[in-house]
Amino acid sequence: MRNLGLALYILAAFGTITSTIFLGLVFVAVSRFRRESRRKAVAASEVPESELPFLSVMKPVHGQEPRLRETLRTFFQQNYPKYEIVFGARSSEDPAVAIVEELRKEFPAIPVSIIYSGPPQWPNAKVYSLDKMLAAAKSEFVIISDSDVFVHPDYLRNVTAPLLDPKTGLVTCVYRGFPVGGSWAVLEGLGMSVDMTSGVLLADMFEGMKFALGPTMATRKDALAKIGGIGATSDFYSDDFELGSMISEAGYHVELSHHIIEHMVVDTSFGPSLDHQLRWMKSTRFSRPLGHVGSGLTFAVPFGILGLIGGCLMGAPAAGGLLFAWSLLNRMLQCLTVGWLAVRDRRAVSLCWLYPARDLFGFLLWALSFTGGDFEWRGEKYQFQKGGRIVSYR
Repeated sequence: MRNLGLALYILAAFGTITSTIFLGLVFVAVSRFRRESRRKAVAASEVPESELPFLSVMKPVHGQEPRLRETLRTFFQQNYPKYEIVFGARSSEDPAVAIVEELRKEFPAIPVSIIYSGPPQWPNAKVYSLDKMLAAAKSEFVIISDSDVFVHPDYLRNVTAPLLDPKTGLVTCVYRGFPVGGSWAVLEGLGMSVDMTSGVLLADMFEGMKFALGPTMATRKDALAKIGGIGATSDFYSDDFELGSMISEAGYHVELSHHIIEHMVVDTSFGPSLDHQLRWMKSTRFSRPLGHVGSGLTFAVPFGILGLIGGCLMGAPAAGGLLFAWSLLNRMLQCLTVGWLAVRDRRAVSLCWLYPARDLFGFLLWALSFTGGDFEWRGEKYQFQKGGRIVSYR
């Protein structure tokens, strides 16, 4: 047992080192993001209003999600000179359409159109809808945003200003997770604010943005045309990642905005939350297999638990307890640094003690992501293919 304990302890020590290196890199990336954000905020504020272009805001909707009226209303309350909102739904019977119609009456000064796509003919239903919506958009500048996003009045100005540079083809934003209720939504929200942001900031620091995040993708039609249109992403689950990647490969700069938005976390119970997060984990495994495997070394708490077990088995519980205690402190520091200093999520401060549990749950999701490629998404069954493509089946 002592030999087994020693082997486990050595493995735990190695994982503790890699997760600590990861934490140090996160510190550097957050510092860089804060510095760059100050510069970008000043640049956006200095753009004269007369130079801001007319915009087409794309808002695909599907069903009556929690707080849908509240999130959609924020797009009608923008301090921006001229813009239209193009909504997309499968049919007029979608419950979200009634909310859109009410908001249209409440804000008659904002031009609104609703495009009905009908049953999707492509694997990714959202992209199929977006293709039809973009055809109806009147502006060359388009903002693609998910329906469960809450934004502030200066949102459009901040994400549009960088696109005035013709070399910039896409602007995207990191976001805070905003749970609508339930302990599982809280955990998932912490993951959005901390896990997701950590990875994005590190990627931007090391190689620049080569992808986009779905809650906000601001772009121009010339950039979309250069990649063959939005339909080029129709076979992918992570269409946002692929859109940013394709625009980057086409020679455009992809900008990570300083502006922070809020993403509603609507999965209030364990089952839906698990399904949603596991889909994304599997998507990452198929899209970026080597990076996904390597991400297992960034978790801290699983190695802390392994060290505690190993220390007890080899008769040195204090040594094991040390690794375990550091793993908890490691994740609490990450939560405070990223969650508060980067995205200003107040829950990351008050709930930093809970983040180690999120780290452990994230590791379990990572392990489960290797269990196959089938998944269900909005009532349809799909299977992941090599490269992150998906195929539907019945």
